[in-house]
Amino acid sequence: MNPVTVYTTQHCPDCVSAKKLLAHKGVATVEIDVEASPQHLAEMMQRSQRRSVPQIFIGDVHVGGFDDLASLERGGKLDLLLQP
Repeated sequence: MNPVTVYTTQHCPDCVSAKKLLAHKGVATVEIDVEASPQHLAEMMQRSQRRSVPQIFIGDVHVGGFDDLASLERGGKLDLLLQP
């Protein structure tokens, strides 16, 4: 399975929803709290060109936020991205 990175903050409902969707699919994630580290916030912004959270990456592919992740799941495309 491709590694999944989720940039989050502690008080983000969409971050919780994204992590729940991925956990339901049995996907282990690397969670990076951007509130705890300005360096990680800068890294997230450089990788995604966005400031909002969550920002989700599957391997090197930028998925986007929770709405984008949920859309991939509804369209049956998320499982394809998760495959190595």
